[in-house]
Amino acid sequence: MTHELLAAGFGGQGVMAIGKLIAEAAVAQGMNATWLPTYGAEVRGGVANCCCVLTEGEVVSPVVVEPNELILMNEPSFHKYLPMAAPGALVLVNSSIVSERVEGDRRAVYVPCVAIADELGSAKTANMAMVGAYAAATGYLKEETLEELLRGMFTGPKAALVERNMQAMRRGAECVVRG
Repeated sequence: MTHELLAAGFGGQGVMAIGKLIAEAAVAQGMNATWLPTYGAEVRGGVANCCCVLTEGEVVSPVVVEPNELILMNEPSFHKYLPMAAPGALVLVNSSIVSERVEGDRRAVYVPCVAIADELGSAKTANMAMVGAYAAATGYLKEETLEELLRGMFTGPKAALVERNMQAMRRGAECVVRG
């Protein structure tokens, strides 16, 4: 199966890190993947998105036009990108910020990313809660792979951040299990 993911939110929410980590994890697990970031001049606070194409076959194009997977971290992204989603798409919504509900034939998962991050004492882990939910909802990214990649990102004095980010991922994954 080809996963065509579009992740979107405000600049500063870690949307690019979500997409990059997911693409790197897919590659680490033997898939082919592309990561295509898009953001304007107003990086922090402006709307940012990235496209990821993940497949066991050949990636034909890195551009995602009709995503079969969506991560929506804020209201403007919800309104802008939800109409693009393919029928039956998986839609993960940051329910700490987005109050609206996904309607129709799309599979919605609501993840209170900001609330999870606040409970863990680090606002910067909200994006990792969403990665955990994505991994649980799709079922193809392994927790061990994600942890190994985080250990490569956070080294030296920042190594202590790995466990907090893993906790956020696990909490995000629980949102899928609970429904």
